[in-house]
Amino acid sequence: MTEHVQWQGEATQAAIDFLEQDGKMIVSPTKVGYIIMTTDKAGLERKFDAKQRNRNKPGVVLCGSMEQLEELAEMTPKMRDLYQTHWDQDVLLGCILPWKQEAREKYLGDGREELMTDRRGTSCFVIRYGTPSEQLADYFWKKEHKMIYASSANPSGKGNRGKVTGIGDRIENATDLVIEADDYVASIQPDKTVDTRYEQGVMVSLVDQDGKLVKDEAESEADTKPVLIRKGLDVDKIMMNLADFYNVWEYHHGAYY
Repeated sequence: MTEHVQWQGEATQAAIDFLEQDGKMIVSPTKVGYIIMTTDKAGLERKFDAKQRNRNKPGVVLCGSMEQLEELAEMTPKMRDLYQTHWDQDVLLGCILPWKQEAREKYLGDGREELMTDRRGTSCFVIRYGTPSEQLADYFWKKEHKMIYASSANPSGKGNRGKVTGIGDRIENATDLVIEADDYVASIQPDKTVDTRYEQGVMVSLVDQDGKLVKDEAESEADTKPVLIRKGLDVDKIMMNLADFYNVWEYHHGAYY
């Protein structure tokens, strides 16, 4: 029987207790709805089974701090500053980036790399996704450098509308714990309805088709530019920030690969 608890403003102890065990999977609230959280290969296998999800998309790593992001992801100084700007503004942002080689060897060596990266060896590194889930990611990274991996908690291609009832029977029955916080999710977009609210965060690709970092400034039309590949919460703020950092960048919603 799946356990349900209400978020009380602090890191949820029941979630900590589950995620400290091997192979556990929980559902947790974010700014844009509910997500599945896992911490290891066995949990990732459970996530893919629950989602019935295609394995060729980049995996999502939830970063609880800028220090964690810097240890894991390969970035130019400009990319790091782009993240820092969104961190300081408390703006949800995910970017497609390659792993640092030392981080790949240290943290993905047990076979989870195949479940966490796409064919180019990249993942989506996400910051500022919402207090209830950030608390957990920060806790586990500070305690034991354990990463939190995520996917939206709903059948693939369908949103959960920011309602715990929207995660679907399959995911609810497959998970160990559900942290409920519908009021928190609704508070992030108070001027929106269930039908008009963003159900996802903005995603920006900072790599080319081979998974190599794009240049800080394109030198020719042939050079790959940063690409906003998924619109979502605070897309207007993120586009302004991209314009401040890059002379040329592209908008191509849906260009995931």
